[in-house]
Amino acid sequence: MDNDTKRVVRVPRDFESLRSTIIERKASMPKRLAQVAAFALGNPDEIAFGTTASIAAASDVQPSTLVRLARHLGYEGFSDLQSIFRERLRDRTLSYEERLATLEQSEGDEDANLLSGFIAAATQSINRMAATVETETFTRAVDILAAADTIYLIAKRRSYPLTAHMTYALSKLGIRHQIVASPNGVDLEMVQFATPKDAAIAASFSPYAADSLSQAEGLADRGVPVVAITDSAFSPLAARAACWFEVAEADFAGFRSLSASMALVMALPVAIAERRRKLHHPKTAKEKME
Repeated sequence: MDNDTKRVVRVPRDFESLRSTIIERKASMPKRLAQVAAFALGNPDEIAFGTTASIAAASDVQPSTLVRLARHLGYEGFSDLQSIFRERLRDRTLSYEERLATLEQSEGDEDANLLSGFIAAATQSINRMAATVETETFTRAVDILAAADTIYLIAKRRSYPLTAHMTYALSKLGIRHQIVASPNGVDLEMVQFATPKDAAIAASFSPYAADSLSQAEGLADRGVPVVAITDSAFSPLAARAACWFEVAEADFAGFRSLSASMALVMALPVAIAERRRKLHHPKTAKEKME
């Protein structure tokens, strides 16, 4: 019997439990197992649909590593582990079909059902973050950002609205910042101005935006503290961040919410301003925003 298997007490039988178990054991996993586990969480559909050979090639490991990971987590073999990823897809498909059936039966209420679906996803996202976010992490992030001369804001594609809102809020609050989203392609040159006296907020979710990762990595390499907003302990952003938030957004019909992430980035600028006010400014952040 594999020695890894002997250490396992609980075998996850649904995707969320599996995800939590992998994150909990990340630090103790051998390097190759951690590598393929990170790939699995970031590419769950690939695990569900792929063959042992194709998954091993995509995650840059040997096929035997997949078997080792499965046994490390307590499964009989890789096909047993793969069934959890396939069940996840089956659950999502059934949910989507049920929602479509409801829309078809509702005759004139299709729009209302769509709206309620997205509201439900937003609510689930908010509730999940409320139950998991750590106050200490938020305080640490505010400490880093409040001490910065300039706050660099990094997010692309789906995550871009987060930095767009922070730009508005930080501008209203009189906090120096720089959004890294130039239309003329000088983002790389823009971040070169950052120093260790500055800080950055970087947001990216699977599949991660390559530009966001490279820009955040470049800043971290130069000693600029990065506060990351991402979806997994295995995220490349989390690995390089001075402080990071795990935000798992729910989806409706395959469209992921940004509600929890948006709540977070609405809170951060006000908290930064309040922290600075205690030291320098008589006027409250709330008064400035009004």
